[in-house]
Amino acid sequence: MEAAVFISSLVDCCALIFLSVYFIITLSDLECDYINARSCCSKLNKWVIPEMIAQALATVLMLVSMHWFVFLLNLPVASWDVYRYVKVPLGNMGVYDPTEIHNRGQLKSHMKEAMIKLGFHLLCFFIYLYSMILALIND
Repeated sequence: MEAAVFISSLVDCCALIFLSVYFIITLSDLECDYINARSCCSKLNKWVIPEMIAQALATVLMLVSMHWFVFLLNLPVASWDVYRYVKVPLGNMGVYDPTEIHNRGQLKSHMKEAMIKLGFHLLCFFIYLYSMILALIND
């Protein structure tokens, strides 16, 4: 049971790493003017809810399996994703809005957030991998 929790968390984490890299590449393309703001934001907004669901899934899995340290590690990121989604102003296209992405340094802050999430998901990947191996050895 414990190994299955960490295997599914590992797969979930791989998907989140892929999404973080996708966000970084897409935001870099916007920064270099390879794509316009509207297509960039529509591409990124399409993946905001799946990212939020995947992060919540990992958090809930750790809560249900009573791995408190990893649960508390995941909780702030899951909370931040929900907060960001709920705080989108009315009239905006989504979390990433093409009319505001170049204003007030939002592009840089979105890029910084994507980099931090990538680092966080890489850290979680190795924690899940170690815990999975430990659970498989103990079974």
